[in-house]
Amino acid sequence: MLAKIEKQSNGYIVTYNRQLEQPQKVVWEMLTNNDKLSLWFNELRIIEHNQGGGYLNFDMGDGTYEKMDITDYQEYNVLEFTWGDDLVRFELIDQGNRCNLLLIEKVTKLTEHTPKDLAGWHVCLDVIAMILDKKEVENRMDSWKYWFEKYNEALSLFK
Repeated sequence: MLAKIEKQSNGYIVTYNRQLEQPQKVVWEMLTNNDKLSLWFNELRIIEHNQGGGYLNFDMGDGTYEKMDITDYQEYNVLEFTWGDDLVRFELIDQGNRCNLLLIEKVTKLTEHTPKDLAGWHVCLDVIAMILDKKEVENRMDSWKYWFEKYNEALSLFK
């Protein structure tokens, strides 16, 4: 299902919602343990995280890294960090042996790169679910191309 995209006075809010069949702590590990994080987002690493902040590094693939500051961290519940001019927020809602995962991106302005990022997050969430369900991960690029078209079309309504 496509993420919900809403126009706000100061940008856009994009909300992905995934119901996962694993406990909150297991899902949290996928977001904060670098060994597990690398399974679904190989370029991203948490360098430091704690209640007071911390940061992540995004490997640009050319020997450089972009630092992304953690702006909200509540163990097992919230991980929020900068993403360029935007914010990416993961919220986990405990449901016993299940967990509701929300990914909320606050997009400052739409660019030609926005549908690429949105498709990327969509695929990342699908991959997290597949890994947790012990399913074979499909071809990520084919999936990304499909969702890129869908998000490009959805964002065209806001231009």
